[in-house]
Amino acid sequence: MTTSTTSSTTSSTNSWRDVETAHPTLADAVRTRFEAFRHHILATIRADGSPRTSGIEVTFRAGELWLGSMPDARKSRDLRRDPRFALCANPGPGTDMAGGDVRISGLARWVDDPATLAHFAAEVSPPEPFDLFRVELTEIVRTTVDEPAEEIILTSWRPGYPALRLQRRGNGPAAILDSWAEADT
Repeated sequence: MTTSTTSSTTSSTNSWRDVETAHPTLADAVRTRFEAFRHHILATIRADGSPRTSGIEVTFRAGELWLGSMPDARKSRDLRRDPRFALCANPGPGTDMAGGDVRISGLARWVDDPATLAHFAAEVSPPEPFDLFRVELTEIVRTTVDEPAEEIILTSWRPGYPALRLQRRGNGPAAILDSWAEADT
């Protein structure tokens, strides 16, 4: 699939396939978390520069992460004007956060190529008409809790850098102990 939006993958952004290739364990955890629920929370930038949050569905297809929207929805207008976004996976019911808390950031590139839109519609069957955006990733953060060890574990990735793992122990300023390492991704 191609888009008519001209933006090459650079050291500052990556496609979903790039992340899957470089960090398969992290990519699998992130994808599993997003696929566990249908709706997620998208943050975009309004014309006045203030943040806007909206519900959104995401789709993983053909090595890409896709965002869809009703045409001319405010989130779609936001992304077409300024492609920067942040996306938080639905935390799910209760408070257990099974699979952790997953957040991604990047650029949402509007797709206007008729062949790509038709191929996506044939595979996904979204309500039509629709706006479609292909994601270029700039950050992934996954936070999990190891309750028996009393640790918060953050795994983060940015293009051009190794994925990092931070283990934080303790629950008070005097007792906090951080341990950084390259993540096993």
